[in-house]
Amino acid sequence: MAPHFSSDENVPGHTTAVAIDKDKNSPQAVRWAVEHLVVSNPFVTLIHVKHKNQGDNESDYDVNQLFIPFRGYCARKGIQLEEVILEDADVCKALLDYVHKNLINNLVIGAATRNSLSSYLNYRKSKNDIPAILIRSAPEFCSVYVISKGKILTMRTAQRPVSNTAAPPKMSSGMPPHIPSDQLEDERGRRQVVRGESRNGTDRQSVDNPPKLPMRDRDRRKSLPANLSGDMDAAMRAAAAQPSSSQDTLAIDTDFLNKIPHGSIDLNDQNLDFSMVSATPTGQLPQNTRDIEAEMRRLKLELKQTMDLYSTACKEALTAKRKAEELHQWKMEEARKFEEAKQAGEAALAMAEKEKAKCKAAMEAAEAARKLAEMEAHRRRQAELKAKKEADEKTRALSVLAKNDVRYRKYTIEEIEEATENFVASNKIGEGGYGPVFKGKLDHTPVAIKVLRPDAAQGKKQFQQEVEVLCCMRHPNMVLLLGACPEYGCLVYEYMFNGSLEDRLFRKGNTPPLSWRKRFNIAAEIATGLLFLHQAKPEPLVHRDLKPANILLDRNYVSKIADVGLARLVPPSVADSVTQYHMTSAAGTFCYIDPEYQQTGMLTTKSDIYSLGIMLLQIITAKPPMGIAHHVGRAIEKGTLLDVLDPAVPNWPLEEALAFARLALKCVELRKKDRPDLGTVIVPELNRLRDFGMSSDSRGRSNNCR
Repeated sequence: MAPHFSSDENVPGHTTAVAIDKDKNSPQAVRWAVEHLVVSNPFVTLIHVKHKNQGDNESDYDVNQLFIPFRGYCARKGIQLEEVILEDADVCKALLDYVHKNLINNLVIGAATRNSLSSYLNYRKSKNDIPAILIRSAPEFCSVYVISKGKILTMRTAQRPVSNTAAPPKMSSGMPPHIPSDQLEDERGRRQVVRGESRNGTDRQSVDNPPKLPMRDRDRRKSLPANLSGDMDAAMRAAAAQPSSSQDTLAIDTDFLNKIPHGSIDLNDQNLDFSMVSATPTGQLPQNTRDIEAEMRRLKLELKQTMDLYSTACKEALTAKRKAEELHQWKMEEARKFEEAKQAGEAALAMAEKEKAKCKAAMEAAEAARKLAEMEAHRRRQAELKAKKEADEKTRALSVLAKNDVRYRKYTIEEIEEATENFVASNKIGEGGYGPVFKGKLDHTPVAIKVLRPDAAQGKKQFQQEVEVLCCMRHPNMVLLLGACPEYGCLVYEYMFNGSLEDRLFRKGNTPPLSWRKRFNIAAEIATGLLFLHQAKPEPLVHRDLKPANILLDRNYVSKIADVGLARLVPPSVADSVTQYHMTSAAGTFCYIDPEYQQTGMLTTKSDIYSLGIMLLQIITAKPPMGIAHHVGRAIEKGTLLDVLDPAVPNWPLEEALAFARLALKCVELRKKDRPDLGTVIVPELNRLRDFGMSSDSRGRSNNCR
């Protein structure tokens, strides 16, 4: 065991000991003792009781490791530290023996936890509470504090100062020592004793005092202000009973006497002094006076501790009241929210009922529409059965080629309806002479679906043959035909995100204007795609309806010709009626038709050259097709071509724009033989202008970089 103070040494005036163990409350107990008890005497003793008969089931541990965290903490606080290790089978007995032998004023211990001092091996079976035993059995001169989470959980203050203890008695049963009877007066009339011990070990009671209460109840009663003033009255009456003389005259603080008749003491008076002042020197005071002074000091300490406890209780009561008010407000707020949620739920149920009624009406309307669609489909199937008999020599030859080889994707009408959401009007993106165009999504890919008019669809067999041919025709400047639904005359094309050339020239939706470089590039691409159609085998394919509305632009503004081969998918009579429909109902479309074709009815590849020329003039002017050739020709003659060019495009290259306009005017000659050749004249010139735009663009970027 480490060295410790003995009874014959000079004991410090105010000694504090802290019992530590491996639990989490031990550091909190040490910290609390340093902050509240170690003030006048910067000295603290750390005690650890090691069980003498530790079992094999308990894991061994290094006891010295327990003191390492506290050494640094006490060194930083300027506290002198003593480390004591006790070995005993009884933890409480070891601590009480040490307190008696060393006259410890304050004993601090952490609250009991699972791994704490109170759960030691020998106490696990008996389930004793070590803090409770120490509070019950500690000497009367020692105050015991039980700390939990940095606060006092339980405490018991000293009943008398350590100076009244003559010698530490021998501990045998763990019970606290009592005040020796030779220090008390035998006369009951001269002094009233609250606690005492006779020579035969029985308690002696005063006539005016009630029987002795248990320790905790007695401390609680003594801590009340009324009981404190009663004890002080008894002490003063005992002092008054002494013989008075000129040497033994006792003077009492007048402030204290003024407070006694009211039956209470002002706990907030910090200048309250309970000491008795004698007119004679202290060394000449009788034994009774010294006892009264010691009792006064004890009462003052208890009064201060009671005042602290009362202040803490008041604060806790205010905190509890505030929390109760907050809880009440929270309950009121929750009730209000619950009521609001209830009302919102009822409103939601009412809305759901309305939506249910609307859904029922919509389902009934959809059922009626489905029946109408079935009737229409039946009529279409009857028409297709009648048209099945029509065939020509070319389609019969192609049918032999594609008899056992389907070269395009066939879609069912259910897939088409699902892709277009039953051909809802919001998905409609265009309307042509052959039928409406809807936007949809098939196989997770955006597509454009054209639905041919019922009178434009011919025999199912011939329709399949023509679609197979068109699906095989692939070119970078032609819109790709992905598949079809032959039963209902639906064509599935790839979707072009930037719409038609007509929309971009006239800036539909307030889109930015196309630059002159992009316009030269688009013109060259259109001519290249048209040349591919005219060179098709076994015979050239005439577009018949070439115009800006049928030129589509993808994400990168690459132009592609749309509606290729639609004239081959319908009978000639229907195709002619579609052309007549354009001629009579849409003046813009009428302006793209070859005048010679209108007079003679002879359709050749030169007819597409005329439509191309009108479209080229629109590309640089962004003007309607009506009379555009006349206006551009007059501007070239007057040298004012810049006035007719699209004003939204800055920095037109005049020489190249003039060459572009002259080429377009040659394409719109009234006679076919006067129009230039597409492969030898038009395409090379447009490619030259496109290359010029690309080279100037690269030079502009390099100049900007410099």
